[in-house]
Amino acid sequence: MEKRHKGTKKGTKNPAVIEMQAINKSFFLGKPNELHILKGIDLVVKKGEFVSVVGASGSGKSTLMNLIGVLDRPTSGSYFLDGIDISILNDNELSNIRNQKIGFVFQTFNLIPRSSALRNVELPMLYGGLSATERNRRAKELLEMVGMTGRQNHRPNELSGGEKQRVAIARAMANDPAILLADEPTGSLDSTTGRMVMDIFHKLHKEKGKTIVLVTHNAQLAGETQRVITLHDREIVDMVSFGFDDGVDEGQQQAPKGGSSKKRRRG
Repeated sequence: MEKRHKGTKKGTKNPAVIEMQAINKSFFLGKPNELHILKGIDLVVKKGEFVSVVGASGSGKSTLMNLIGVLDRPTSGSYFLDGIDISILNDNELSNIRNQKIGFVFQTFNLIPRSSALRNVELPMLYGGLSATERNRRAKELLEMVGMTGRQNHRPNELSGGEKQRVAIARAMANDPAILLADEPTGSLDSTTGRMVMDIFHKLHKEKGKTIVLVTHNAQLAGETQRVITLHDREIVDMVSFGFDDGVDEGQQQAPKGGSSKKRRRG
């Protein structure tokens, strides 16, 4: 049975999709060379929010994304994903959560080389138990949404980088996830193609109301999101909001350790 956070009730206007409190991640526990990867992470992301995570290499961004995406477990602290207590789930339940609740978009696309764009998009729905007819219908609909209808029968090696990423975004949307996690999705693309991919994320956010967490080294792209979360030395040191009408407000933003929580308006 899923354990739900007492403060996250279904049907509330703006439930939190991500609730992390005092999250730590370490390796070599109790040994002299114990390695702290994340320290005291407090993070709340509301439904329908578009946030970015920035920081230098080694700041903990990838580890944080792995924890948000339940690809790894924290050493300590609590994490509720879409109201579900992750700590009590076994590996099979975590796999189901990843399939149903999270859409992943990676810098390297991670498409199956021998499958067409259509089959790549269908795959998460196959694991989700949808019928062949429904998988085919929805995959075509999603590929049309990202402008890939005419390329649906092509394999990844027949697609450009931008086309591969559009297929990857369509695949991430296959099971209508609660959250999209995008890890440097424009990192291997030229600026024009990267702009096209970023525009798709904005469309999914504005038109579909998707909650999106974007990891990026690009400060300009981060500035397009509603909140920029900065990691340094494995801690959140800054959190800047550019406004979120129906989600996180100033009272809900916790000041990061050693940093600040600020709210700005775009000029």
